[in-house]
Amino acid sequence: MSAITWHPGAITPAWRVPAIAMLLLIGLLLLCFRVTALGMVEIWSRSETFAHAFVVPPIVVWLVWRQRALLSQLKPRPVPWMVVPMGLLAAVWWLGKLVSVNAVTQLTLTAMVIAAVPTVLGWQVARAVMFPLGFLFFAVPIGEFMTPTLMRFTADFTVLALRLSGVPVFREGMQFVIPSGQWSVIEECSGIRYLMATVMVGSLFAYLNYRSYRRRLVFIAISLVVPVVANWLRAYMVVMLAHLSGNKLATGVDHIIYGWVFFGIVIMALFFIGARWAEDDSLVPASLRDWALAPGFSEQRLAWRATGVAAVALAATQLPLLLLQAEPAHTGRAPVLTLPDQLAPRWLADAQDLSTWRPVYVGASSQANRTYTSPEGRVGVHLAYYRNQTDSNKLVSSVNVLVPMRHSPWNQLTTGVQAMPLGGGGHVDGQTARLLAAETAAPAGRQCLTVWRVYWIGGHVTGSEVMAKVWQAWLRVQGEPDDAAAVILYGDASTDELGDRLLQRFIGTNFELLQSVLADARAGH
Repeated sequence: MSAITWHPGAITPAWRVPAIAMLLLIGLLLLCFRVTALGMVEIWSRSETFAHAFVVPPIVVWLVWRQRALLSQLKPRPVPWMVVPMGLLAAVWWLGKLVSVNAVTQLTLTAMVIAAVPTVLGWQVARAVMFPLGFLFFAVPIGEFMTPTLMRFTADFTVLALRLSGVPVFREGMQFVIPSGQWSVIEECSGIRYLMATVMVGSLFAYLNYRSYRRRLVFIAISLVVPVVANWLRAYMVVMLAHLSGNKLATGVDHIIYGWVFFGIVIMALFFIGARWAEDDSLVPASLRDWALAPGFSEQRLAWRATGVAAVALAATQLPLLLLQAEPAHTGRAPVLTLPDQLAPRWLADAQDLSTWRPVYVGASSQANRTYTSPEGRVGVHLAYYRNQTDSNKLVSSVNVLVPMRHSPWNQLTTGVQAMPLGGGGHVDGQTARLLAAETAAPAGRQCLTVWRVYWIGGHVTGSEVMAKVWQAWLRVQGEPDDAAAVILYGDASTDELGDRLLQRFIGTNFELLQSVLADARAGH
């Protein structure tokens, strides 16, 4: 800050021990939770969506360095009781690790690094570097769950804009046809990469150029909206350019180049306009200026004690996890799934599959698929069974989907929630979807499927992914096997109403029998 003069010699006596303790505590955090930290780096390296996260740690170090003038006049005051929230965060990390939820473990690790600052250096120091600490959350590779929603918004806007431009459009899910050709909204069209990068850079821009919290928040909010709208316009312009040029332009790699050029122009305009309202560095809030004059004292022993207690607490959180993982259940035994030749009366196994469609379940320990026929209709049953779940093979995961986002002959038209009877008067709110196949995917033509899905976790049934994780954690804490499965039913129907009625009759009659198949697999029969 230009209002504060930096005296290098002033920081040596007061900061030497607290700084060493701070570095040791952060090093211990990264050591204890190295699997989570290395997992974050691995995602940065393989995912273009989060490649920007590599620059977050250097930026944080630079932002803290910019505050050296202010920090040199503050005296570290450790806050030992902050060990308690750090311990609670470690416990949340432990639960996240127990059920392999990367978002929870990565967010809590980042929060623990941030909480370590007031623990060892005190609240004055933490407030002085509040933004750099918060900026660390941009290193967490989270947000891909928004991709399907952003894809849908992009498709909605593109189709609407085309129709308003006088171009007739026939749409089926993420695919639409115009007179000049067929288009698909895929993952790259969602704009998630634009959004992630723009929000990060926009937040940094707001911090460096504005002193008013209101201006900062307004600019960050604009940074959230602009990339989304810009991506909609980019998609519309690419389709229109191809349509008007007879598919000579913007149909190959060049449409990606055009899109990036347009997006770059929009973002540069955003920052150029935002710079017009930049505020001078001298406009430092009064409360911040007062910090430099606040009395303080160096409590070196307290800093070491806070670090030591935090180290013991963090190490203690690792012990239960190691004990639970020491002897995984069913070691070396693969589950055996056997769907019977007959379920309830008149529901007999059919030698001919109902459909070529199959859900995608990565790393499943075992899968089974069979078609059953009765006078009421034909229903397909797919079971995906998981045992000894880890980060790379788990039931609830973003990679486990009914239809992949790309390279699939199937199109997911709608999704929803449906009350599903389980027999014995019980029911559960399960997930539903309607799928439409291309002609090449179904021998009989453009087949339409109604799909229902629920989760079975050690005998507990739920349609919620969150509750599936809760039940899995409960099983692991009790020392029981974490066996779980996705139960997926699908029927051939021309409308949702017909498909829902067929699956409702099937599940009400046969679900208890399907549960017995899963229970037998869990018991090793």
